[in-house]
Amino acid sequence: MPPTASDRRRRRRLVTGLGAAGAAGAVTALVAVLVPSASAATLLSEDFEDGASGWSKSGGTWSVVTDGSKVYQQAKADSELARVFAGETSWTDYSVQAKVKPITLGKGLAGIAARASSASNMYRLALTSAGKAELQSVKGSAVSVLGSVAVSNLTAWHTLRIDASGSTVTGYVDGTKVAAGTGTLAGAGRVGLITSYASASFDDVAVNPVTAAPATPPVTASASKTATAAPSASKTATASPSASKTATASPSASKTATASPSASKSATAAPTPTATATSGSGTSPTAAWPTATSSKPVTATIPVSGTLDGGNVRYYGSGALGGDGQDEGQDPIFKLADGAVLKNVILGAPAADGVHCSGSCTLINVWWENVGEDAATFKGGASATYTVDGGGARSADDKVFQHNGGGTLTIKNFQVSDFGKLYRSCGNCSTQHKRAVVVQNVIATAPAKSLVGVNANYGDTATLSKITIVGDDKLDICVRFTGNNTGKEPTKIGSGPDGVTCKYSESDVTFK
Repeated sequence: MPPTASDRRRRRRLVTGLGAAGAAGAVTALVAVLVPSASAATLLSEDFEDGASGWSKSGGTWSVVTDGSKVYQQAKADSELARVFAGETSWTDYSVQAKVKPITLGKGLAGIAARASSASNMYRLALTSAGKAELQSVKGSAVSVLGSVAVSNLTAWHTLRIDASGSTVTGYVDGTKVAAGTGTLAGAGRVGLITSYASASFDDVAVNPVTAAPATPPVTASASKTATAAPSASKTATASPSASKTATASPSASKTATASPSASKSATAAPTPTATATSGSGTSPTAAWPTATSSKPVTATIPVSGTLDGGNVRYYGSGALGGDGQDEGQDPIFKLADGAVLKNVILGAPAADGVHCSGSCTLINVWWENVGEDAATFKGGASATYTVDGGGARSADDKVFQHNGGGTLTIKNFQVSDFGKLYRSCGNCSTQHKRAVVVQNVIATAPAKSLVGVNANYGDTATLSKITIVGDDKLDICVRFTGNNTGKEPTKIGSGPDGVTCKYSESDVTFK
């Protein structure tokens, strides 16, 4: 007899109630009692029948909907990048498999990710609008195609799988090998579901050690979702077990949750900030990245008033802060009160929405190992002054520093690599301000889209000196926009020094 909904909920509660140390034992117990056909080594199994609470979102509009059975759907087809992630950042050698059904592909793609060390660094296997399945290596804006095969009936259900073992990454679509290649990205990371300029549905996600074949559920008369050798849009049972969706207690139909930080709801004690005077100064932009003295999970935003000296402890998001994207309303790791100082801190992955400054603030030697979307957001009033002195940031999908309030931000002695923009004056905030940014003694390493972006129509200014750009001699240094307060995309009107909005000379910038 197929398990009831209450049976599935009971299995989910048993697994999610465990910490990392007990997860393996719990899975073994579940195998023995409830899932006799499953492997005890299964790392994650998700069919979305009970929701998608264990996944952290970055972009797009995600929800669990009914498509014969429950599926996870990304509905915003014009989203440039929409991603959800699950699992552990420490996962190394594993196989991730999922069913994917593009709804609209347009000019985009839909697929799965393995070894996602950030929201913009991963191996990706995607169905593309060109009628192919492509295995890709993604590092920021740089995408390398490791291989591809043609796929028919793109809008049907297809089973995608990535095996990552050592430096070898292999992709499969509906059991057919797409490609295998030698990877150069991080050797560990989470799993993900991805769309770009597309909408799609996802289901039956299974993650197993790569030495074991992905678990495949038995076909029963109640199966409702399959992909055959010639995929079709129908959702009826066939003799293709690798793509079936059944109500049995197999790994791909059971609702187990991993013991990852992003699913944890335990409280983490926040350090007490000390009200000491600011001392010290920022590091050189050529300084080596610090080694973390220890690591601390953060499940609730840490408020800072006065000074918090982290002593180079790595803080990373867990539980409600376990995402590295920037969904609307996402909370930061640190929230600084007016006049607060944060120094000698490393933000690891996931970093949630980084640091928020409610008023004037100072960041000294703060390091973002994996920005995701925004490293820090500045929200003070018209007379606020913010200083970023020393430190560095890596892997920012878009902005590193987002200026939503008023006042002046100074960024000096800073290093940044693999980013979209170092600084952006908000182009479409509902409340707009005249803003100023001063950038001094900064080294920026490509890939990147631009260094700073400002709104000329609101009187913004950007003053730059001692800027070094590495790896892109055509990078836009200062981009001028016409901003708005309606939420629409701002209009780019020019770039380069003009003496009014973008205040610098060509000699202030060195390209290497």
